[in-house]
Amino acid sequence: MSLAIRDLPALRGAGQRLPRSAVVDLGSNSVRLVVFEGRARNPLTIFNEKAVLGLGRGLVATGRLNEAAVEQALTVMRRYHSLARAMAADPVEVLATAAVRDAANGAAFVEALQRSLPELRIRVLTGQEEGLLSAEGVLLGFPEADGVLGDIGGGSLELVELAHGRIGRAVSLPLGAIRLAERAGGEMARARAMASEELARVPWLVEAAGRDLYLVGGAWRALARIHIAQTAYPLSIVHHYVLSREEARDLAGVVMAATRRTLERMPGAPSKRLADLPWAAMVMRRLLRASGARRVVFSANGLREGWYARHLPPEERRRDPLLAAAQDLAARFGRDPRLPPALAQWTAGLFERESPADAALRAAACWASDVGSHDHPDYRAEHAYFRVLRQPGVGLDHHARAFLALAVALRYEAGADAPFLQAARVLLDVAAVRRAEVLGAALRLAYTLSGGTPELLAGTSLERSGGRLVLRLVEGSGVFAGESVLRRVEALAATLGLEAAVEVAG
Repeated sequence: MSLAIRDLPALRGAGQRLPRSAVVDLGSNSVRLVVFEGRARNPLTIFNEKAVLGLGRGLVATGRLNEAAVEQALTVMRRYHSLARAMAADPVEVLATAAVRDAANGAAFVEALQRSLPELRIRVLTGQEEGLLSAEGVLLGFPEADGVLGDIGGGSLELVELAHGRIGRAVSLPLGAIRLAERAGGEMARARAMASEELARVPWLVEAAGRDLYLVGGAWRALARIHIAQTAYPLSIVHHYVLSREEARDLAGVVMAATRRTLERMPGAPSKRLADLPWAAMVMRRLLRASGARRVVFSANGLREGWYARHLPPEERRRDPLLAAAQDLAARFGRDPRLPPALAQWTAGLFERESPADAALRAAACWASDVGSHDHPDYRAEHAYFRVLRQPGVGLDHHARAFLALAVALRYEAGADAPFLQAARVLLDVAAVRRAEVLGAALRLAYTLSGGTPELLAGTSLERSGGRLVLRLVEGSGVFAGESVLRRVEALAATLGLEAAVEVAG
């Protein structure tokens, strides 16, 4: 049966389109358009395109934007504006950073861009504004961030103090990868001295000793990808990727010493950033020394996500990002939003001496537990596992992703030795794997009893009593202890090291 054009309006009306917004990051090295859909706690990017133009190349020598790149930028901006308008994004805004604000012809470039696209809003950010926006973006993914944020671009390095989720002092330094290489005449020793001198002018950096260094920027994300590839890390997600101080120093040393040919051969190294990598690596190493940070935490969130955050309703920004991500999954793929809170209460008694962090993960797993309900039954476990593991939620560290994915896959009866579960098992310690196995078995039992409905689940309860796991059923409630229920009660009890028992109450 073919779909006629006349049927399309009815189809469009069947679902309500979420609002969209778009931001263009007009940087010293690249120009990027990002289109967000919705106004949720976790940004959902539906379009992301980058053009590496090098607007800031040659700025140190000439004091001007790269003339060849200016012409290209005008063409790219017309395309980006057309894309954002076609996607019905509102608002749409251009954020210009170091190269444009510092170049003698920066204002003329903005005027030419405004003449070409008169309805487009363009803001030339100060270094302070750039840093604060990046900090707001980082806090979307790390709401309790504590230490120092470093955001490196082609023209500048922004540093922002973060104190348990609060934004403090901020400074912008001329230590962008392109600018630093040009100021140093391509000599690493001179660049190292310049970086040390600039960082020494930020006295509060030493207060980050023993805390975290949150790194933002394409060149630093490229370093993380290289490390992920070199170590065969099981999850290819830079956001929330963590290196110890020693690991970060070693990585920087390798990249700084590598020839271009060696860098080209490194797995994960982006070809368009090869020239910037040694300088970015050196700045990372100097920043580690100046701050005394205990580890490096990479963030895919930064300026653009900070811009997005400022358009969120205050109550949405205050939501817990872990729970919000799981609830987003439930809204998109689940069947009944009333069930997850009931599951959280139903499973609470299974975990003795549960920490607040573990309780939060369990609640999130309950929200994500029905994400495979519309998948092919032969592939539900695998599809649900990868959907959860690779979800766009910005507040999930790699441990949380692995725990939720493993618990949900086991809820769908994934084999304990299924090869696709290997990534989660590598990322979790023995205690976390055991909790995921218990929770997966409990959720499997709950869905067997209830058919995914809170009404039927209400006729049941679980209790640990001595050495027994007791499933209690209310007679006449629509649930009964059939063969599949008995089998799953026994499996859950065995996971807990208990004896299984079923009691029916009138």
